[in-house]
Amino acid sequence: MAHIIVVGNEKGGAGKSTVSMHVATALVRLGHTVGALDLDLRQQTFGRYTLNRREFLAHEGLDLPTPNFMQLPDIDPANIPEGENIYDHRLSAAIAELESKSDFILIDCPGSHTRLSQVAHSLADTLVTPLNDSFVDFDLLAQTDANGTTIKGPSVYSEMVWNARQLRAQAGLKPIDWVVLRNRLGSQNMVNKQKMEQALDRLSKRIGFRVSPGFNERVVFRELFPRGLTLLDLKDIGVKQLNISNIAARQELRDLLKALKLPDVTINF
Repeated sequence: MAHIIVVGNEKGGAGKSTVSMHVATALVRLGHTVGALDLDLRQQTFGRYTLNRREFLAHEGLDLPTPNFMQLPDIDPANIPEGENIYDHRLSAAIAELESKSDFILIDCPGSHTRLSQVAHSLADTLVTPLNDSFVDFDLLAQTDANGTTIKGPSVYSEMVWNARQLRAQAGLKPIDWVVLRNRLGSQNMVNKQKMEQALDRLSKRIGFRVSPGFNERVVFRELFPRGLTLLDLKDIGVKQLNISNIAARQELRDLLKALKLPDVTINF
């Protein structure tokens, strides 16, 4: 069975689609077959990223490793039993089609609570939750006091992950490996950064996730999107010498993949 990676939270602007595209493409470069789904049916940032890639590669006559992106199939409502959700069936049909030909299926979720996102979280073998390194985003996981030192209770998103874990346990599936990524880390060891680190450490023990550094804020990510490229493609399109920022970003991607501890993945780039 394919290993399912879900990239999700309930807040926009945390870098989900950038993480999704880089992880999916890196896995293909490492020799794995990867199916990809975007459950944000309105925005479709991840889907647009993959479309940009296909169009750019076709225009330039290039053949670079690319995940197999699939739109959710349409299903005739007349074929859905009464009381069942059509989106459940659309997602199940997509998973069934990708699973037989994929080592990994990567699902990018919308930055809001939807039925599709809820179901996808229950399917996750690995759940990746990017968040910006601020207490505005920390509120996605838990509520804190005014000083950011005392955790008052879990957020609705954490409760959704808990429910997804319960559903998997009832179905006899292995637990979700939940990894929270700290994106846009500041370069200076500021007080807020220290408080965030301490709060995440306390919360990780309480509700059960691992913490990993993600990507720093870099201009290169905004430049890559229109062409559907990733950091690993730069040399293949003629960039002979990477600048210091790009080299650092590639190392961040290596560290991220190592932190995910995906099965049978050996990192050699």
